[in-house]
Amino acid sequence: MTRLNTCTFIKQIVKITSIAALLGASLNSWAAPTEIKFSHVVAENTPKGQMALKFKQLVEERLPGEYQVNVFPNSQLFGDNNELSALLLNDVQFVAPSLSKFERYTKKLQLFDLPFLFKDMDAVNRFQQSDSGQKLLNSMKRKGVIGLGYLHNGMKQFSASSPLTLPEDAQGKKFRIMASDVLAAQFQAVDAIPVKKPFSEVFTLLQTRAIDGQENTWSNIYSKKFYEVQSNITESNHGVLDYMVVTSSTFWKSLPADKRKVIKASLDEAIAYGNEIAAAKVNKDKQAIIDSKRSEITYLSPEQRAAWVTAMKPVWAKFEDKIGKDLIDAAVASNE
Repeated sequence: MTRLNTCTFIKQIVKITSIAALLGASLNSWAAPTEIKFSHVVAENTPKGQMALKFKQLVEERLPGEYQVNVFPNSQLFGDNNELSALLLNDVQFVAPSLSKFERYTKKLQLFDLPFLFKDMDAVNRFQQSDSGQKLLNSMKRKGVIGLGYLHNGMKQFSASSPLTLPEDAQGKKFRIMASDVLAAQFQAVDAIPVKKPFSEVFTLLQTRAIDGQENTWSNIYSKKFYEVQSNITESNHGVLDYMVVTSSTFWKSLPADKRKVIKASLDEAIAYGNEIAAAKVNKDKQAIIDSKRSEITYLSPEQRAAWVTAMKPVWAKFEDKIGKDLIDAAVASNE
């Protein structure tokens, strides 16, 4: 090969290499964003549903083209009995189960199921933001689950196919509960029959009278139309139904530190947004149920409420060793 031909050949190689480099860079810039799946079991018009959509919006605005958050509401991907298993298998990256759902990963979160522990949502919030409450976010790290924040739904009410005014009114009735030993003990304390069933099945169970009642927040009772198949709702405010937004240790550690910081900030903002909606929806959804005239609302007198407290409070002592007396005392202190 002559010297001229060699130079020409080298120039062509350099040109081809440059084109390939540019093409590679272009392909990288066109690469599909990393998918983040956020699965939950409630409707999109609930505090949790709106929080998840806000999270999607913020992440995609702040990390455009890098991450795509796909939200799957209403148990479209996973039900509330298998979403945590799916999280650990990385089939989904974010879930927000009710605090009752973590029983198999830590007994400490059973605290939130204790009946009549918190007097209102302000007390719940004070406890969750305290040192004791924040430590609970890390109570499942050894099991591969990382808590990132608390999301409110509200205080729980009893509903049934007949009025519930005193504890004896619940005797012999079947109530759907989440998979929680504390909630089972709560209903057993008033001689009712707890039935552990997925949230997605509750409406049908109520409609077909396979169960007599359930417990839930005004938001869930309204959004899932439970009031249409329950003739009576008792405003008991006997417990809290909150969620913990969690991810897996594996996924969280896989994120670049700078991206993780943006995603966490977006989640914090979305949770605050969801909590504002939760507070606003309590009275709004309650009033919508009243206006529907499908359910009769029972308001407990101080004496009637005291009877329920007396019947159910012994559940605290039953689970004190598993939860920790220090945590229960800290929760009680938040009521002051």
